[in-house]
Amino acid sequence: MSGWLPKSPKARRRLYLIAAIAPVLALAVGLTLWGLSDSISFFYTPSQAVEAKPPAGRSIQLGGLVQPGSVNKHADGRVDFVVADQKATMKVHYSGDLPDLFREGQGIVATGALRDDGEFQAKQVLAKHDERYMPREVSKALKEQGEWRGEGAPAPSYQTGAANP
Repeated sequence: MSGWLPKSPKARRRLYLIAAIAPVLALAVGLTLWGLSDSISFFYTPSQAVEAKPPAGRSIQLGGLVQPGSVNKHADGRVDFVVADQKATMKVHYSGDLPDLFREGQGIVATGALRDDGEFQAKQVLAKHDERYMPREVSKALKEQGEWRGEGAPAPSYQTGAANP
């Protein structure tokens, strides 16, 4: 036998057992991660989504503030609105009932996918219920962009090219 193998038959048996189990375990972990890859949903703010350019059709979460004056409700139940952060905006399309707390200037998290035209097709829209609660990802992203309003800071105003009154 080789010089690196243990001299004890018991120790050699353990080594062979570990050598047989390790590849099977690695294959199981790899298959699990591969199977879950479609169910992973990344969180982006509009500026992060523009920068990262996730592929169209991939499930993501988009979070930010509903831009004032952007909500357009259609008779067939469709709703279009714009989600904004300090750096970018993104148009969102949604079909269905919006949460009761949904309104302009409100923080939301929408789950869906980017379309080929770069706009966001939401499958679910969640509105935050007050200033004290916000998903950790949203509050972290808003703090990084200087848009956090949790401790009584004034709300940012989003201008769409109109002069400040």
